[in-house]
Amino acid sequence: MDNLTHSLVGALLGQMGLKRKTARAMPALIIAANLPDLDAVCVLLGIESLAMRRGSTHGPIALLVLPLLLWAAVIAFDRWQEQRGKRTAEPALHKGWLLALAYIGCASHPALDWLNSYGIRLLAPFSHRWFYGDTLFIADPWIWTAIGASLWLSRRHGRAGTRDGTRPAWVGFTAVCAYILANGLITLRAETQVRDLLSRQGQGDALVVANPPPLAFWRRDVFWREGGRYGTGAYALGRGSTVDPGVPAGMDDPRLRPFVQTDRDARAFVFWSRMPVATRDGDGLVLRDQRFMQSFARDRFMVRIEAPDPTGHKE
Repeated sequence: MDNLTHSLVGALLGQMGLKRKTARAMPALIIAANLPDLDAVCVLLGIESLAMRRGSTHGPIALLVLPLLLWAAVIAFDRWQEQRGKRTAEPALHKGWLLALAYIGCASHPALDWLNSYGIRLLAPFSHRWFYGDTLFIADPWIWTAIGASLWLSRRHGRAGTRDGTRPAWVGFTAVCAYILANGLITLRAETQVRDLLSRQGQGDALVVANPPPLAFWRRDVFWREGGRYGTGAYALGRGSTVDPGVPAGMDDPRLRPFVQTDRDARAFVFWSRMPVATRDGDGLVLRDQRFMQSFARDRFMVRIEAPDPTGHKE
């Protein structure tokens, strides 16, 4: 998910009562909720970053080590503030709770990242297998609104002192969980219907991905591939599914393997891609992923590769 969502979830966990457990609880939760995205710096490498994102910093080793580093950094900051006379007396810093909150916040990150079709390598570096939830769009304004409203109400009630400030936060948390569950059921329904349609066309073993679009959570943009062909479909809650007959995916092009072997960007793209598509481009090929072939994402998730130079030089 986007970092705004991760930050809002960290703040929501604090407002649900965890911020009362120790000093520095809220910043620890919010930072921890974003910590696995340290790998975002690799975007400086361009397309090659696709092979690195949502990998080792989201895997088991990082999820054990990163909270410890954050815990040590927050304790050091708290001591520095105390030496400067900036440390408030209440609440006290509880090292045990601070460590627990660092782990809770950090664990929320892969839990959310799994929910979209971009995927996450939960077992990296031990395994590079991708896991996909196909439940939420990567940036969901409905979640922003629900959590934002519950945070505002929670803080308002807490400042007034007349109501339990944690109650709106718990209501918001429950609403978001229900929303995620509902979206998961919509995805399941969409994929089941499209598989049934494809089965009637003799393509019963197709990989089907129902991708949630932005805002319209009741709809799904459907992508499928089977037997060297790929196609699209659509689903809307209450209206059923449609699917097209598909076209060749181009991944059996005999030039693809030697091209990829000599192009680092292409190797990174193929390693990352879930539903790769290859199209001819003069003497070369263009690699895309079905999930990101819309106009707004086309240029960001594309590799153009040319025939390797027999001299070993690259322009």
